[in-house]
Parts: sequence; C-alpha cells; structure tokens
Amino acid sequence: MTDRSSARAVLRQYIDTHFDQQVETLARLVQCPSDNPPGDCAPHAELTARLLEAMDFEVERHPVPAGFAQQHGMRSVTNLIVRQRFGDGPVVALNAHGDVVPPGAGWTGSPYGGEVRDGWLYGRGAAVSKSDFTTYAFALRALKALRASGTALAGTVELHLTYDEETGGMTGPGWILSQGLSRPDYVISAAFSHHVVVAHNGCLHLEVTLRGKSAHAARPDTGTDAIEAAATLLPALYRHRDRLAERPSQIPGITHPTLVVGLIEGGINTNVVADTLTLRIDRRIVPEEVPEAVEAELRQVIEDTCRALPGIAVEIRQILLARPFAPAPGAKEFADLMCREASAVMGKPVTPIGVPLYTDARLYSEAGIPTVMYGAGPESLLEANGHRADERVPLDELRRATVVVANTLLQLLTQPEETR
Repeated sequence: MTDRSSARAVLRQYIDTHFDQQVETLARLVQCPSDNPPGDCAPHAELTARLLEAMDFEVERHPVPAGFAQQHGMRSVTNLIVRQRFGDGPVVALNAHGDVVPPGAGWTGSPYGGEVRDGWLYGRGAAVSKSDFTTYAFALRALKALRASGTALAGTVELHLTYDEETGGMTGPGWILSQGLSRPDYVISAAFSHHVVVAHNGCLHLEVTLRGKSAHAARPDTGTDAIEAAATLLPALYRHRDRLAERPSQIPGITHPTLVVGLIEGGINTNVVADTLTLRIDRRIVPEEVPEAVEAELRQVIEDTCRALPGIAVEIRQILLARPFAPAPGAKEFADLMCREASAVMGKPVTPIGVPLYTDARLYSEAGIPTVMYGAGPESLLEANGHRADERVPLDELRRATVVVANTLLQLLTQPEETR
C-alpha cells in the first residue's frame, strides 16, 4: 500500500503520460456532431462507447424508448454507463453530457474541427461538456493504473455519459435514476470552469398564447388584435422582471431571479388582423425560491393583465420546470473535499460558488445524493465561449481538472468508512 503522496504521484504521472491521447479523444468527440436540437444523439453515444471500449472499459448502452425520448424533445438517446469496481465501498458517479447547442454563426474555424490553437481546443462541446467525458474517463484510467500498481481501493467509480442536458435531463440522469440503473453515494457532475459549483438556478419555461379574432386589415374594427394585446402584456412582464431584481440570492455567484421573453410568433399576413400570438418566457429560479410559487406568481401576472383585454383569451402551458440545484445532506463535506483537492492542484484557493445556469446536477441532488459540479474549464464560462461561437477549452486546465478528479476519487476510495 503506497502512501497518499506516492499515490498522487502515480496518478499525475499516468495523466501526464496519456495526455496527448486525452486531447485526441476530445477532438474525436468534438468532430462528431451531437446538436440538440434536433437531439439525434445515439450516433455520438456509439462513437463514445467504442472509444471507451478501446481503453478497456466495459460500456453499458442504455437506449431510451423512442416515445419517451420524443416526449422530451429528443430524436434518439442512448445513455452510457461504465462501472469500475475496486472493492466494497462508496459508489461515485461522474456525470457529463454529450449533447450540445447548435453552433450558430461567427466561428473562425469549423465548429466541428476539434482544432488546437495556442493551447486551446476549439469546437462545439469542447467546454460544455465533451471535455469532461475525457476528464472523467482519464481520471478513472489513472485510478485503474494505481490499483494495478498495488494500491488498495475500496468502492466503485461509474461514468454516467448522457445526452439531453440541453433539454432538461429527464432522458439522461432522470432516466438512469428513475429506472434504477444506478444509485450512487456521491456524484461529480460536469462544470465549465475550474470552480467547485454547489448550487445553481432552476428554470421555468411558459408558453403563452393570446387568442383574438382575425379580420381584414381594411376593417380592423371587426376583429380583435392578438398582437395589440401582446403590446399590453409585454410591459407587464417586463415590470415584473424589474421587481425580481429586488430579491437577491444569498449564494455567491448567483444574483437574483431573471425573466426573458425569448420567442414571439404570431400573425397571418400583413393585411390581416392577427388572431393569435404566442410567446415563450424563460424565468430563472434562484435556490431560495419555491418553483411552484414562482409559476403561480407568473401565471397570475399574465392572467390579471389579460383579463382587462376585451375579446382576448389566454392559454398558458408549462414547457419546462427544472428545479434549482441545492445541496443534499452530506454535500458540504463532499464540496469541502473537492475544494481542498482543487486548491492543491491549482495552487490557489478554490471556493464553492453558485451559477445562474441550470444543469443535470440538480437531478442527482433532488434524489438526495451529495453532488458537486467540477470539471475542465477556464476561470469563467465567458472565457470558454460556452454556447457561443469559438467555444474552447484550455488544455492546461483540462489536464489539471483530470488530476483534481483523480485525487478526489483517491480520497473517497481510501478513507476509513467512518470518515466518509
């Protein structure tokens, strides 16, 4: 049995020795599109499974039934699970998602190039979160090498590689948990900077349809204009948005609730009074809020405003409700461990923060599992160009994040049971 410092040296040496292969693997993952929408992600899962099998991992393929996938906005989903058992002890799951937002315009190179320039690897998914497919896989490979060198490890490490984070996670981690495919004791979920994330916002999407009555533009008095009705509703929504700034979150990294009207569709033709208009609202929910109360309040704002509009009917439909990520019991000790390991590798203090996004991590935490978010990335998501043109990940951070994850796993799989 080697001591901890010697074990860390073995892990670091393995990661350094195989880092070129890790970068090549990430490039391969980026070069295979997995845009969501449209959410046809099974081909990328098959590529990933074959790459992992070439590294001597046993890969379970768990296809999600087509009907359930389509119900959640996906065309095809195959979740991948790798289980590496070292002995009796805790089960630690490492979760990252391979679906990505479409690339959009403005790239200086191919969004699927996986090109390395000036120490950064570029491409859609390079930061969010195909990089962490490799962070987690190569950390686990290093653990396997450590075990082969004679270090006793107690527990199991699982890779949960999923494909629907961009549409809510219900066919990914939600499916894995609901079907009883795994019940880990700890979860590290993909992040996008080198911070340890312990909380994030939830998200409510509502679709609002205003219905009036069409008429010829020469006789607008014979119709009821849904677009004009929206001209009353929109200011009411924005006034409500402004009031949300008066509800600050107490979690570092999270400011206050926000509201955005992100999509508007309506009208028949230029010379016709519009009989319908549909808009979609994005309402971010801070961890201190109760999602049901948030939805009820927003519905009340909409209904009260539209009640004063003659001839206008309103329909409100929930599209998505992603609850905030808040710490589960035992999560603080887990986050403290992750921060200590990250600080040691980064050479500077790494403290827990919250982020205003929403991710799959919330699903594990909702299930009562201590969960933290940690993975490869620069100081901020903005530096990584996450969800923007020229998305990228710094290779030095990819290497260091892999070391941090490996060292954290070492701690979890070697500490006495009473201290876990």
